[in-house]
Amino acid sequence: MTTFQLLSSSKIETITSMMQDFYAIDNYPIDIEVSKKLFQEFIADEKLGQVWLIYSNKNILGYLILTYIFSFEYQGRIAFLDELYIKESSRGKGIGKQAINFIKEQAALTNVKLIYLELENHNENAQKLYLANDFEVHNRKLLKLKLS
Repeated sequence: MTTFQLLSSSKIETITSMMQDFYAIDNYPIDIEVSKKLFQEFIADEKLGQVWLIYSNKNILGYLILTYIFSFEYQGRIAFLDELYIKESSRGKGIGKQAINFIKEQAALTNVKLIYLELENHNENAQKLYLANDFEVHNRKLLKLKLS
């Protein structure tokens, strides 16, 4: 049975290790010590969002991070599914679908109006998963401005 548990400080080492594996897939840079500090800040303030570890029995299979944003266009709180990571050995077993259903439930409980996410164009499995679970391709472009 798959369960989801809010991240505690004692599991930050575990999640940053998985995050390092996740970022390695696309060669994203990561500073583990910075990530650890960010998790401390993040879990201390529920207004920022929530992070859960994904379990099967006592085994950690992955994690998901939902961050909150306020939008006048969507009339309230919206969320960004910042990361959904499932260990390679646990992929293809329906855990991603369970995670998305869990996120939908959590979003409803916190009055979220819309969930955004981004993914790499080459990640066809993730695209299929999200599209099969009612996500739609947004008709706008996502731009970024990185501040120093």
